[in-house]
Amino acid sequence: MMIKYLYPDGSHCYRALHTAHAIFRNADGKLMARAEKADRSGMYEFEIAGFELLSPGIVYD
Repeated sequence: MMIKYLYPDGSHCYRALHTAHAIFRNADGKLMARAEKADRSGMYEFEIAGFELLSPGIVYD
């Protein structure tokens, strides 16, 4: 399974679901994601506009 992060600027990225740690709203009410860094050295947080969970075998268009 994959997660598709939708960024506020309209762009997006795909990550393996096991790298996602949390989706939450910060103190300012912004939607945030916490994910594992690619080098596995820890977590980082970033603002998102939304997200989708993508299942294998399903074509999203």
